[in-house]
Amino acid sequence: MTAPVFLVEHLDAGRGGRYVLDGPEGRHAVSVKRLRPGESVVLTDGDGRWAECEVVDTEGKDRLIVDMGPVAEEPPESPRITVVQALPKGDRGELAVETMTETGVDAIVPWAAARCITQWKGERGAKALGKWRATAREAGKQSRRVRFPEVADAATTKQVAALLAKADFAAVLHESGDEPLATVDLPAEGEIVLVVGPEGGVSPEELALFEEAGAKAYVLGRTVLRTSTAGTAAAAVLLARTGRWS
Repeated sequence: MTAPVFLVEHLDAGRGGRYVLDGPEGRHAVSVKRLRPGESVVLTDGDGRWAECEVVDTEGKDRLIVDMGPVAEEPPESPRITVVQALPKGDRGELAVETMTETGVDAIVPWAAARCITQWKGERGAKALGKWRATAREAGKQSRRVRFPEVADAATTKQVAALLAKADFAAVLHESGDEPLATVDLPAEGEIVLVVGPEGGVSPEELALFEEAGAKAYVLGRTVLRTSTAGTAAAAVLLARTGRWS
């Protein structure tokens, strides 16, 4: 089994030596994981920098002392995959973020689509966004990633269209598509942006705006997936077909 991953605020390139992991991460390592001397862990800043470490000792319930190896840096993946996720109801948004993070998506953009029942406004919106970002961090650690996905601020439909216009490949999951995502030609590098609509579907006005921005509608298969699972399934197709899973 691969070593567990713990998040730290900052790692200096080339740094090594003794390191003390404390705070919530230290507490999790000592009191939940119950790590002991001689075991291996990985420390990462979530931005691609990471180091293999060996546990030396523990202090109290929240201090893990490790011998840290040299800091390495994992380069960004290419092509970069961004999923624009319409806001689902309840905790299905966190489910979507969790599984897309585990799958390997590089960025997630919450989208307030016209047919979304859930709306992020004021303090409620800030709290919901915070949950998405916390979910991405926890899923990043669980899946042994060292470069966690960016969870952007909630975007309007016009902002999504602008994002699609800059992409090297832009797609909208929609039943009107006449070509499967699994057979389309994909770029070997650059930016792929995929839009996942709400349970009520992407509106005709939104679809027209996205097509004007250069996006095309595609289908995944014969069945219709829920918005909380469609992005993960589509991301798996993209990751396999671009060679990122090879």
